[in-house]
Amino acid sequence: MDLQPLLSASPVIQLHAFAAMAAFALGGWVLFRRKGDAPHKRLGRVWVGLMTIVALSSFFIWEIRMLGLFSPIHLLSVATLWSLFQAVRFARRRNIKAHMRAMQALYLMALVLTGWFTFMPGRIMNRVVFGPDGAGPFESAVFLAVSLIVGALSLWLVRRAGGTRRRPLAA
Repeated sequence: MDLQPLLSASPVIQLHAFAAMAAFALGGWVLFRRKGDAPHKRLGRVWVGLMTIVALSSFFIWEIRMLGLFSPIHLLSVATLWSLFQAVRFARRRNIKAHMRAMQALYLMALVLTGWFTFMPGRIMNRVVFGPDGAGPFESAVFLAVSLIVGALSLWLVRRAGGTRRRPLAA
């Protein structure tokens, strides 16, 4: 693992990547810990802030240009911002089931799935994890297999934890 490709990238890419990594770690923690208490709310606010930074900073990353400065990936950022708004609104309206589903979907789609694409050949995170030459066919296949297994296991654990450790938000 070599952080040099990321540290050599533009400041906006660094902000985007480090905010995404922090959101990934914090989001995983919040999804598996007790729900509805004061720490859950505080950590959730921090997570929403990190995700907002990730989504907004993406609008200033123009490496894949298909529509002027933008690409279809930027539509995911719009969807992320809208989903964050909806998820927070659900929590404020005490629609906890919808809030939980929206947050789980955001974590899985906006961080896990899209994060996986950052490891594709030619991308900065591919060089960070696999070295300056990136991953070869064997490393890519192993990475894909492990990613799918970890993703399936994470989804199962989140669903399992959501049914047994959840508490309604306090008024």
